[in-house]
Amino acid sequence: MAGSRRRAALLLAALLAVGWLAVGALSTPYPGRLSEVATNDNAAFLPEDAEATRGERLAAGFVERPTIPALVVYARDSGVTEADRQRVGADLARFAAVPGVVAPLPPPIPSTDGKALQVIVPIDNAEDDRTREVVGELRRIAGHGADAGQVVVVGGPAGMLGDLIEVFSSIDGPLLLVTLGVVFVILLVVYRSPVLWIVPLIAAGLSYALAALAVYFLAKNDVITLNGQAQGILTVLVFGAGTDYALLLIARYREELCRHHDTATAILAAWRGAAPAIFASGGTVIAGLLCLLLSSLSSNQAMGPVAAVGIGATLVVMLTFLPALLLLGGRWAFWPRSPYVAHAATVGRLWKPVAHFVARRSRLVWVVTTLALIALGFGLTQLGATRLSQSELFTNKTDSVLAQEVIDRHYPGGLGSPVTIFPLAGAADRVAAAARTVPGVAEVRAVPAGDPNATGSEAAPGAPGAPAGPGPSGGPGASGGPPKVVDGRVQLQATLTAPADSAEAEQTVRELRVAVHGVPDADAVVGGSAAIGVDTADANTRDRNVIIPSVLGVIAVILALLLRALLAPILLILTVVLSFLATLGLCAFLFRYAFGFPGVDASFPLFAFVFLVALGIDYNIFLMSRVREESVHRGTRSGVLRGLVVTGGVITSAGFVLAATFSALAVLPLVILIELGLAVALGVLLDTIVVRSLLVPALTYDIGPAVWWPSKLSRIRGHPETHPETQPESR
Repeated sequence: MAGSRRRAALLLAALLAVGWLAVGALSTPYPGRLSEVATNDNAAFLPEDAEATRGERLAAGFVERPTIPALVVYARDSGVTEADRQRVGADLARFAAVPGVVAPLPPPIPSTDGKALQVIVPIDNAEDDRTREVVGELRRIAGHGADAGQVVVVGGPAGMLGDLIEVFSSIDGPLLLVTLGVVFVILLVVYRSPVLWIVPLIAAGLSYALAALAVYFLAKNDVITLNGQAQGILTVLVFGAGTDYALLLIARYREELCRHHDTATAILAAWRGAAPAIFASGGTVIAGLLCLLLSSLSSNQAMGPVAAVGIGATLVVMLTFLPALLLLGGRWAFWPRSPYVAHAATVGRLWKPVAHFVARRSRLVWVVTTLALIALGFGLTQLGATRLSQSELFTNKTDSVLAQEVIDRHYPGGLGSPVTIFPLAGAADRVAAAARTVPGVAEVRAVPAGDPNATGSEAAPGAPGAPAGPGPSGGPGASGGPPKVVDGRVQLQATLTAPADSAEAEQTVRELRVAVHGVPDADAVVGGSAAIGVDTADANTRDRNVIIPSVLGVIAVILALLLRALLAPILLILTVVLSFLATLGLCAFLFRYAFGFPGVDASFPLFAFVFLVALGIDYNIFLMSRVREESVHRGTRSGVLRGLVVTGGVITSAGFVLAATFSALAVLPLVILIELGLAVALGVLLDTIVVRSLLVPALTYDIGPAVWWPSKLSRIRGHPETHPETQPESR
């Protein structure tokens, strides 16, 4: 009878494996096609209910079609020559002929120091991801024929968008290869087997292909939104989490093979033991990520469902395909260290000294580790600015960064990206006058009638088609004809002295809004790229206040259901939050003094929290679910020590895998993703080495059975409370 059951199990495993491999074959092309359905335009980062959003909608009425400006700058330290002017004129004609460029183009704008000429090239916003191609063609034209004494660069909003799209479009290849390489090396070190590393890597690869297939069709049908940032996170998250789940199941399978002669019985016992923890872990991550749907920023909203789909696909594969592969491989898959019943005493032998130390010094251990984490948390004072300028987004000097540096040297900082103000027509003069009184506003002009491109291209003062300056009376548009009126409103453009993406511009916009909102009967709306930055920063603050408590609440509920207790979940959440604050403090020191980063993006604390807490709680779930299982049979304190011994190796290995995969984000030349990758990597290592190995076991051991309050397990006494070496290997 046992033989027939084993044959039936092997047949089922073979069918499952073949079926999943067929699914994998169909899914293989889709990781490489995710860029086809990714959206990387700036509008994706705008809060729906923000004032800047109203400004964008009003601006659309002032143009025939929306555009995004590319700024082409020609600079010469010795001064612009007549030959330079002729060359720029010839380039203008070539720019106008590029598909996607909205003609006619305004003439070049000379700098006041006579050392630069700037050309504003409006690009059709409907071109979307073709912006990169248009910008590339502009750069080819502008760079042709430049001499040694001249600097010619293409930047502005379109240039930066083109550079971002270039980075995100290259995510699939380098990031995937680095991630695979990292996982391969760690698995080879962990298993020291020429065979076993293949199993989790195949399962993780299938998980990624399945996730990519699902995300592709969901994004293509507008069910979810995919951007480059979410695409990069999806790769490392699936491989990191997938390998973690595989390590946990394989470790439990190895343990059960030391208890059972039959491999089918062993895999079933391993699945029953590990699946609840894996499912709870994945469910916690999914629930935490879906809390991002509460965000007011569509970019944050996009991250949650994309990553959640990835974790969901990983759970399905790891709980079905991986057990089938393990059963088919049997003990041979572990060669040359194949486990047998005779090896039972060797399980977890390396972690027995740690368990002894925790048992002898439990109170000292949790107090010292808590104080150490609190001390690291004080590093938050060094976190720096929570807004990165355009020149600080990239780790390398892209053309758009160089262009912005040249513009900052020769032009007012806000030239090319003015703040737009939309008052009612009857109050335009008073609003313009109020705007001019704001410190940091260099000039205020109105969009004249008959100008189709001024708003869409964010044309600068001095160019034909740019807003006219004030006449003798100081009224908007006095020298350029009557202002254009759309639905009872006019458009004013305010050029700032500071770059639109700077902290100074943010403060100016806030003061400008106070000034123009105070004009009676004007109903003024302030928009533009600087205003978008202000509203995005405010939305990030609001999101942190809403999403962080939501994530903690969801995780608390899941832990309470898993552990059937209330005190233990509260303690686990407190340890993970403490670990998060310590990680941010450590990151603040490293970012500022080791890497020289000027600060972090406004979205960094929220994303770091969601990933660190959701992923960090995984290791506590892996540990405490096993501790509870052992506590039922051995007593709480013995259960803590036994749980630490048998899960120590696998959880540590899993932590290193996840940390290494997120570190792979460092291959991308974007400060935002590098900072997030390093933060998750450091946080996971803290959780694995300090929180899960020392703080949580010591605290639980010190509290004893009361940790399971109010469940019945908290009132059960009389179990033997001995060290793990004295415990029988079978129950």
